[in-house]
Amino acid sequence: MSDSRNARLFRLALWAAAGAAAVLIPFYLDGFWLMAGLFAMSAAVGAIGLNLLTGATGQLSMGHAFFLAVGAYTYVYLSSESDDHLAGLGLPTGVAAIGAILAAGLAGGLFSPISARLKGAYLGIATFALIFLGQYLMHGAEAVTGGYNGRAVPPLTLFGFSFADTPELIVLGIPFGALERLWYLAVLVLIAAAWFAKGVLTGRPGLAMNTIRDHETAAGVMGVPVSRYRAGVFVLSSMYAGLAGVLLALVFQRTVPDYFGIVLALDYLAMIVIGGLGSVGGAVLGAFLVTLLPQLLTRYSDSLPLVAQPGTSGGFSPAEAARILYGSVVVAVVLFLPAGLLGLAQRVRQRLPGGLPHPSTPSRSAP
Repeated sequence: MSDSRNARLFRLALWAAAGAAAVLIPFYLDGFWLMAGLFAMSAAVGAIGLNLLTGATGQLSMGHAFFLAVGAYTYVYLSSESDDHLAGLGLPTGVAAIGAILAAGLAGGLFSPISARLKGAYLGIATFALIFLGQYLMHGAEAVTGGYNGRAVPPLTLFGFSFADTPELIVLGIPFGALERLWYLAVLVLIAAAWFAKGVLTGRPGLAMNTIRDHETAAGVMGVPVSRYRAGVFVLSSMYAGLAGVLLALVFQRTVPDYFGIVLALDYLAMIVIGGLGSVGGAVLGAFLVTLLPQLLTRYSDSLPLVAQPGTSGGFSPAEAARILYGSVVVAVVLFLPAGLLGLAQRVRQRLPGGLPHPSTPSRSAP
C-alpha cells in the first residue's frame, strides 16, 4: 500500500471520527462542556479570520476583539425591540445576523485605508487603539449597547426553527435546549468558515497573500496589487470576527463590554501563534487550546495544585493559571516550534510506522 493511500485513509478515518464526535457530543455531555465547546468553536471562527490577516498576509492586528464586539452588538441592536431605555430595530434574527457580519466588514473597510498603508508594529499599535475606541463606545452609547451591564441577546430563529430552550424539543429521549441546538449550528458555521478560508489560502489569493507577507516589494513587482489585497484581507478578517461575535453573543446570551477588551485581543494572538501561523488547522487548534484550558482548570481546580476554586484565595484563579500556562506555551512555540502545534502534529504523523507523509511531501513510487 503506497504512502499516499495510507495518508488518505488516515485522513478519512480522522474526519469520520471527528464527524461522529460532533454529532454525538450533545447526547452525552452536560451543559458545561457544551458551552465550553461552543465558546471554542466561536473562537476558532474568529481565529481563522485573524490568521488570514496576520498569519497569511503578515498584517499584525491587535484589535480583533473590536470587530467581534461590532458583530455581537450589531446583532443585538438589529434584532431587539425598542423599549423605554434601549433602542432596537426588531428585525428578523437571521437578517440581523447577516447585518452584523456586514457591519463588522464595513468597520474593517473603514479602517482598511490605514491597514493598507501601515505595517508591522505601526499597524499593531493602530489596531490596538480600536480596543480603546470600542470600550468608549460600548460604555458610552447606552441606548444601543446597554452600557456597563450590556444587553440581553435575542435567540436566533431560522426558517421557523428557534435556537432557544423553547419550544421543547426531545431527540432520542434527550431534551434539546439552546446549547444543543446551537452546537450543530456552530459546527456547520465552523466547517463553512474553515472550508472558505482553506479555499482562499490554497488559491491564487492565498499565494498573493503569502508573497505580500514574505516580500512585499517582490509582490508589487510581480503585479500583485498590494494595497488592494491588504485592504481586502482586513475586511474579510473583520467579517470572520463579526461572525464569531454573533456566535459568541448567542451562546453567552448577553453582551457585556468588559469581555471585548485587551485580554481577548491578546488571547486571539496567542491562538494563532500556538496553533500555527498561516494555516486554518492551526487557528482551530490554537483556539480550542486557549479557550478550553481555563474551562478545564475551572472544572478541576479542586484537585489541581496551586489552582484555587473560583471566588476563593490560596492560589491562582483558573483564568490566571490558564494564561500562565498558555503564555509558557507561546514562549515554547516561538523558541522550538515555529510552525506551531499543527507543525508538531505533522512531524509526528510523518514519523508514524508505515509513513504518513504530509500531503505536500512527494510520495515514493509504488513497487
